[in-house]
Amino acid sequence: MSEKKAPLPFWKDSMMQIAAGGTAGFVEICIMHPLDVVKTRFQFQKGYSKSNYTSILDCFQKTIRNEGFWAIYKGILPPILAETPKRATKFFTFEQYKKLFSFGSQVPTAHSLILAGLFAGLTEAFVVNPFEVVKVRLQTDQQQFSKQKSSFETAKMIYKEGGFGSNGLNRGLTSTLGRHGIWNMIYFGFYHNIKVYIPKSDSKLADYGWRSLAGFTAGSIASVINIPWDVAKSRIQGYHPENSPRKYNTCIQTILLVHKEEGFKALFKGLTPKLLRLGPGGAIMMIAYEEIYKLLKQKF
Repeated sequence: MSEKKAPLPFWKDSMMQIAAGGTAGFVEICIMHPLDVVKTRFQFQKGYSKSNYTSILDCFQKTIRNEGFWAIYKGILPPILAETPKRATKFFTFEQYKKLFSFGSQVPTAHSLILAGLFAGLTEAFVVNPFEVVKVRLQTDQQQFSKQKSSFETAKMIYKEGGFGSNGLNRGLTSTLGRHGIWNMIYFGFYHNIKVYIPKSDSKLADYGWRSLAGFTAGSIASVINIPWDVAKSRIQGYHPENSPRKYNTCIQTILLVHKEEGFKALFKGLTPKLLRLGPGGAIMMIAYEEIYKLLKQKF
């Protein structure tokens, strides 16, 4: 009879979760970032004028033609710099909140998984919001890529405008809390609750396929439900001309104003590129995390 392995020390298990989460986030952002640029451009444009982007392909074509090829990677440095702490925070805090809300039970309930996802998302939002402010400012600035300020210069400019407060690097925090809290609540809650129903198979390919489908579905559903907060975040954090009054200031005020001026459909702007990014991204991120975490536990 084989001996049961002793549980890993907390510090070692935590370091493995951080390493696996950071690597998973880095892989996902490098593959999917151009679609994030397109999503933000759609969300930031106002009304339905002839100069607006009409499709994902149209947005890619106009962006590359007017701003250069590398413009589809605008704003990638802030999320890359943020991915390790962001994903580390996401996965590490999810595991801790899962234990907390299980109240000592070895098997987490459906409710504990949903609550753990919600609180992991809220915690993640506090970590990532300054990076998001810089990223969105860069993505919505339609200058030639070669003429645009660097991420560090943009961060310094935003800090000069408003410091770390709600007019500076923490602008749009409430909408970021809404976006991340809702997305992670649904993503983790759906994935881990549905995972127990995945058919057992000796085929590793089939297992990857089922888990990828669960991750894709979880990411897609979460993206549809949280997108009004995402639109509000893009409007609040986006580029605006100097010395002009800001139209979008708080989360609820922005959602109501967009709905009033542009209609209900405007709250779902950028949904297609968001789904194309976070559907597959949800699968990539979860599979990468689980496999890297498993590999680290085997090796160390």
